[in-house]
Amino acid sequence: MASVYLDRARELRSLIDENAAKTDGLPIPQETVSALEDAELHKVMVPDAVGGLELPVNECIDIWAEISRADGSVGWCLMASCAATAYFAAWCPDEHIERMFSDGVPMSAGQFAPNGTATPDGDGFRLNGRYSFGSGINHAQWAGAGVFTTEPEGVDPRFLFAIYPVEKAQITGNWDVMGLQATASYDYTLEDVYVPATSTFDMFDLTVYRGGPLYKLGVMPLTAAGHAGFAIGVVQRGLDELLSVARSKHRMGDATPLAQNDRFIHEIGELESRFRAARGWLHETFATAERNVAETGSVDPMDVILTRQATVFVTQEGADILRRAYLLAGTDALRSGGLQRAFRDIHAGTQHVFAGPGPALELGRALLDAAPDNPLDA
Repeated sequence: MASVYLDRARELRSLIDENAAKTDGLPIPQETVSALEDAELHKVMVPDAVGGLELPVNECIDIWAEISRADGSVGWCLMASCAATAYFAAWCPDEHIERMFSDGVPMSAGQFAPNGTATPDGDGFRLNGRYSFGSGINHAQWAGAGVFTTEPEGVDPRFLFAIYPVEKAQITGNWDVMGLQATASYDYTLEDVYVPATSTFDMFDLTVYRGGPLYKLGVMPLTAAGHAGFAIGVVQRGLDELLSVARSKHRMGDATPLAQNDRFIHEIGELESRFRAARGWLHETFATAERNVAETGSVDPMDVILTRQATVFVTQEGADILRRAYLLAGTDALRSGGLQRAFRDIHAGTQHVFAGPGPALELGRALLDAAPDNPLDA
């Protein structure tokens, strides 16, 4: 079954790329969004119980990579929607499912950093807050937000994820950026928005109401998977574009094209090796995490750390690879096209918290804590 959806993603690459070239940084056109929905690619991580496809995590990553290869902005919005929709399908009770999935699997958007508050009101909460980076919010049907609950003095607030129909958010714009331009990752505000408690879940106290073992992994690995797919696809596109440039490009004063220059050929081999190594480790960590939780029924904290750090690594390593590709392509990389877009998009991706230094610190500490006195006992 999975290969069918991967094939569908590949079949959409030309359409997505052509629309990206035509719109030149404007929000993703509806034709592209509709094509993703028609191919059911917005369902890949969503539980089967609500109409999703519930594919294994590495297959989701590969599908997001194929879409990101066509256009990083489209891949970014798709993976963000898949993850957010999956959250609320897996971790909310039936009352919420009846609201959010009554007309099928929707597309979702939103920022889940706790930039707002949730004040108890009857069977729900009143949300207030200001948010940024609502990627895809202009074409989504549902939008989310991270909030801290307001509690009596001496009671610790809870960190909730909440979701609501997108029209309840006040979209304020503010997306003039170098990369991921077409994501329309607008700022938005919530002012006294009522959300039933059943349309929220506690970040640190998840109940899996539906779906298989994958959803026991929690917010961090499932979110990391989307960022990993984005990075893989964008880096692949940049390397593809560099090969295309090399076939015909002559450096000033050179009699032969780059493709016949041994130094350039060696660089290509090195960049491809680095990319495949990062991608391979990424797939290995996610496969291990999914297998472990399926076999044991519980989450290994090291799997959470490794999936996050493998995602950071493939993103940061990918950015370095594309910086080198940009230099190797010479002035061709200055002009609008796939390589320039990949270069800008991967660097935008490096600014996200899921590409930050935190997981490497966690991994280093975990390794030190587990290290035996005798290295041979490891």
